Amino acid sequence: MANLNEVFTLDSLPTNSTGGFDPIPMGWYTASVMDAVLKDSKSGGQYINVRYDILGPTNAGRVVFGMITIRNANVKAEEIGRIQLGDLMRAIGLAKIGDTDELIGGKCQIKVEIQESEGYGAQNRVVGFKAVSNAAPKSSGSETAAPPWKKK
Repeated sequence: MANLNEVFTLDSLPTNSTGGFDPIPMGWYTASVMDAVLKDSKSGGQYINVRYDILGPTNAGRVVFGMITIRNANVKAEEIGRIQLGDLMRAIGLAKIGDTDELIGGKCQIKVEIQESEGYGAQNRVVGFKAVSNAAPKSSGSETAAPPWKKK
């Protein structure tokens, strides 16, 4: 047992106004990468677990998670994952990354589909990426471009 150091009542707690955990409809959404964590897969490979916060045009505030395989004994699975990583990097304007944190803060459009899996309810799956036309490229931190007024 653990003391919460506070008493919680239902009338003082917010309700879930974002639609719960039902999947969002299929389509393209503008999103921001809010987290990217390297994880080990059950098969001995590795993947990047990416959290995308939806910015719009609908379902703003909803969260979608995606997995990008970067190492796998199955050559085709690894190739597909690396293609996805390249597509995400191009969409958010990164030429290279060496750490998953470099993806965080990147904005792009993600294509979301609904996946049915035996034993699980319907869930979203990220299947595509493209650049947001009015978003500035995300700097990887290693480039230090001079501001326009300093360029000669």
